Amino acid sequence: MSIFHMKFFRFFGFKKKPSAPWSKYYNKNQMDLEIPNQSLYQYFIDCALKHKQLTALNYYGTKITYKELIKKVDDCANSFLSLGIRRGDVVTICMPNTPEGVIAFLALNKIGVISNMVHPLASENEIKDTLIDTSSVMLLLIDIDYTKIKNILDSTEVYKTIIVRASDSMSFPYNFGYKVTSGYKTELPYRDNKYIYWKDFIKLGKNFNKKKNHFVGGKNTPATMLHSGGSTGSPKAIVLSSGNFIALVEQARIVFEELRKGDKCLSIMPIFHGFGLGVCVFTPLCLGAECILIPQFKASDFDKILMKHKPEFVIGVPTLFEAMINSPREKKIQLNYLKYAISGGDSLKPSLEKKINEFLHQHGSSTRIIQGYGMSECLAAVCLGLKNIPKKGSVGIPFPGCYIGIFSQEDKQLPYGQEGEICISGPNVMLGYYNNEKETNLALHIHEDGNIWLHSGDLGTMDENGFIKYTSRLKRLIVSSGYNVYPSQIEAVLEEHEAVMLSSVVGIKHEYKVEVPKAYIVLKKGYRESNKIIEELKERCKKNLPKYALPYEYEFRKSLPRTLVGKVDFRKLQQENKEIRMRSRHG
Repeated sequence: MSIFHMKFFRFFGFKKKPSAPWSKYYNKNQMDLEIPNQSLYQYFIDCALKHKQLTALNYYGTKITYKELIKKVDDCANSFLSLGIRRGDVVTICMPNTPEGVIAFLALNKIGVISNMVHPLASENEIKDTLIDTSSVMLLLIDIDYTKIKNILDSTEVYKTIIVRASDSMSFPYNFGYKVTSGYKTELPYRDNKYIYWKDFIKLGKNFNKKKNHFVGGKNTPATMLHSGGSTGSPKAIVLSSGNFIALVEQARIVFEELRKGDKCLSIMPIFHGFGLGVCVFTPLCLGAECILIPQFKASDFDKILMKHKPEFVIGVPTLFEAMINSPREKKIQLNYLKYAISGGDSLKPSLEKKINEFLHQHGSSTRIIQGYGMSECLAAVCLGLKNIPKKGSVGIPFPGCYIGIFSQEDKQLPYGQEGEICISGPNVMLGYYNNEKETNLALHIHEDGNIWLHSGDLGTMDENGFIKYTSRLKRLIVSSGYNVYPSQIEAVLEEHEAVMLSSVVGIKHEYKVEVPKAYIVLKKGYRESNKIIEELKERCKKNLPKYALPYEYEFRKSLPRTLVGKVDFRKLQQENKEIRMRSRHG
């Protein structure tokens, strides 16, 4: 089913409301969630106008009010129009968490343009591929990535690249310090017809005179693209609608009942990920919160960030909270201001959950950490634990208006307590994968009830009260420090080497990162393991993969184990590695 047919079915398809044993925790009006038929830009504006004088973005000493943010977004939209960008185009945003990335995301939606969010640590070839695959015509780029793209743009449709310096929005002391310590090292392009710097770009919008530049889009209009491996483990571009973002905000109004206008949210999760863009930026902005933008996370600095900003709302991966409890300055940390501590993006081990809750209590907080669950295909969040009902090992109950079921391989709903695939239905679910009807149909199924269900590729159970427990991954996806790592992508890079006949990449446990990729390699006849081959493989990976996806270990074998149908048995490799590590630990 194409994205067009999927949108058609959402409007006219017959649907039977799924069962919802968790509905007892919401009232009827909350369960019957109404999503305004607006673009995410117009929804944001309607919200922002209610608290114009409050701080919207806080970035290295620079505070931008909602009134100022609206003006910056409108100027940015005009700047894009002045450079020829039109409705339906795709513009790639390759940025960390800076005001420019947020402003551009909102501005592009205003004029009906799809933003393609890309990881700044992506490799040269990854950036090139996504520019080509999405037919991007313009690129917003952080300055440190210029060396990656300077030789590839001629093979893409990009006709203009906007260069953003990390210091552009910093206050003077930070701006000066950045330029002295880091900025001078960065190679930058000359101003010409291919490149324009952010400050010059914004001036175009201020001088651009056009009576109407506001695209009035509905909730089912494509808004942005994020990247994920989906249920099959190969990278794909996820098309999310304005309604996906708006639904998340409407759900947050209900779920985060203690959050107030002016509260601070630590926006530490990256905007190129659904967790960061949807949960940590767009939602807080629409709720009148102050987003503290952190472009680069260092575990050693997390305690300092907490003590400086005192955020009421902290959302992150388990490794972030682990850094908090292991702080060498933990005696100085006071957390009496903290209302919500939410862990997502990866499993939170019960032992770590216990340690975090003890830490929170010992440092003055009345809250406890709660787990959430989601995936990029549903804007990273569909399920969350309840603060007042502790459920050990649970990721909580579905958000109001969202439905989760546990299904068999035949798309049959399973009884409570029985393990099956976690499937999601509701306003959070993506439109589909960009230009990939085959993968869209593998992920989105129309079940007997007439609803579209997203198949997560994750296994779990549900109890009689609707609490979900995640058990394991059905798909071959490695999550390292909250980042998705795709084994098939690494294998493709390794097997391009002339000496490699076969490879298999699996996730192995890591004390801090939770998982890291390990590469098993079989060499072709006539080749032997050598330092030269290992170094060549490492260099090849550095060239073609983001840093977080680089293999942590390499192991050469004469052959790899196979399943009964002849596929490489990666689960057996994982088990063998686990047994070897256990033996070495005990003896």
